[in-house]
Amino acid sequence: MDVTPLVWILTVVGILGLLAFDFFAHVRKAHEPSLKEAAIWSGIYVGIAVLFGIGMLIFAGPTSGTEFFAGYITEKALSVDNLFVFLIIMSSFAVPRADQQKVLLFGIVFALVARTVFILLGAGLVNSFAWIFYLFGAILIFTAVKLVGQKDDDGEGAANNIMVRLAKRFFNTSDEYDGDKLFTVKNGKRMLTPMLLVMVAIGATDILFAFDSIPAIFGLTQNAYIVFVANAFSLMGLRQLYFLIDGLLDRLVYLSYGLAVILGFIGVKLVLHALHENNLPFINGGEGVPVFQISTELSLLVICGVLVVTVVASLLSPKGKAKKSLPEQATPTESN
Repeated sequence: MDVTPLVWILTVVGILGLLAFDFFAHVRKAHEPSLKEAAIWSGIYVGIAVLFGIGMLIFAGPTSGTEFFAGYITEKALSVDNLFVFLIIMSSFAVPRADQQKVLLFGIVFALVARTVFILLGAGLVNSFAWIFYLFGAILIFTAVKLVGQKDDDGEGAANNIMVRLAKRFFNTSDEYDGDKLFTVKNGKRMLTPMLLVMVAIGATDILFAFDSIPAIFGLTQNAYIVFVANAFSLMGLRQLYFLIDGLLDRLVYLSYGLAVILGFIGVKLVLHALHENNLPFINGGEGVPVFQISTELSLLVICGVLVVTVVASLLSPKGKAKKSLPEQATPTESN
């Protein structure tokens, strides 16, 4: 699928417009969204993505449309896992509920920027070096194994990552929030607030997530435009989805296993594709290896099936039923 510069420009302008609307209509004035508000806007953003995918099917063909939906669903599933980490980070920083929207929107914008950089780098590598599929496949398989063995305190580690520790060590930091301000004045000194620190933690976590999500979608399509729009639409509405399902996230006890299966499956798909396109001289004399190729349609079916089984099994399991949402966070006393 060839994408003209005009289409790229219109797509980027449209995404920036949605982000600007999100800020001025919902985030600029600090408040905690109601369940109804979160549900409506989550549905709207999913609907926009579905309409875009249908447009891809009609105007770009079934292959491009299927690749978009497979990439969008995969990235959306990974985003849900990201939300769980965001929840723990904001809980550990005791971010007031009314101010969490600003943190989430910053995380979405930063993730979009970081992933765009990775997409450009990844597309360049894919176009120039076929062997990069071996590396992408190995990263996903390693991530899948790591997900199976991950501990529940991963978010706590992200909230205390090296960037946050350096900020606390070299800059004056306040232990109290001042509304949603990033800086405050206390005892005549200008200080960083925990709001800025939590944004640093979220931003650093977004970079780590990009290492998993970008190779995953390149395993489904090598078209940079589809990779970009699938990532962008998966991030749109993530803020509303957080407030809609934050009480449900803790019940998805098998989510990491489902994501591990998906990432492992795409990792194997990438390795098979790398073997098929092989040009490494020490493998089959630099010639392609005749191996089974996993189609995008089969990938879409596997991804959807794994997600359905994971969610249903989590909600019906005794462990999932016993889980409750994280306790309400105590709002710190605001500084004067």
